[in-house]
Amino acid sequence: MAPHDFWQELHPPGTFAGGEFTSFYVATLEDGRQLRLPIRELADGDHALASLIVNQASFAVLDVLAESLAEKLRPMRIDVVAGLPTLGLTLAAAVAQKLGHSRYVPLGTSRKFWYRDELSVALSSITTPTQQKRLYIDPRMLPLLQGRRVALIDDVISSGASIVAGLHLLTGCGIEPVVIGAAMLQSERWRESLAAAGPQWSARTVGVFATPILQRDARGRWRSPPA
Repeated sequence: MAPHDFWQELHPPGTFAGGEFTSFYVATLEDGRQLRLPIRELADGDHALASLIVNQASFAVLDVLAESLAEKLRPMRIDVVAGLPTLGLTLAAAVAQKLGHSRYVPLGTSRKFWYRDELSVALSSITTPTQQKRLYIDPRMLPLLQGRRVALIDDVISSGASIVAGLHLLTGCGIEPVVIGAAMLQSERWRESLAAAGPQWSARTVGVFATPILQRDARGRWRSPPA
């Protein structure tokens, strides 16, 4: 398959067997449906990750991921959804719509002239490690978040760096999210970062599905590590 064919459709339960993978990883949703994701080899050549980029996914896949995440958030009576740039904004907007909200609050990395430096934090990302960026909140958006039940949304939580930056920004503004949400929880690496930010955050994090760090076997195929 061509790379652009992945993450474009969901397949019925049991369509693909698990265990070992070559060009794509099979993620399984809670209802058993399966989603093929590209495999991205890491620098050591022996490990890899499944990749999800929601703004490249089909509308059908995005719709299912947003509805699945919104379903997990509904019992928490969320007042407003805040989205992390860049890819988290696509999912956050869709989740807010599924929750019946008329809008959401996008955080941003592009500094407008009316932004204030004290309403920003440094931001790093596993996919853009050499870029020095800051995460901002538009001061005009603060009243939408203050005193409300907030969900902080990203598309994928991997190292946890982006989520932690979002938490630092919001808590610095006196806003403590009631939940952190994502389409994909990528490996378990994020747990250490969130635990360092506060012992409550790991328990407050929900995802639609989870994927492991893959290991290359002797035949060159990718496998999930033993449990």
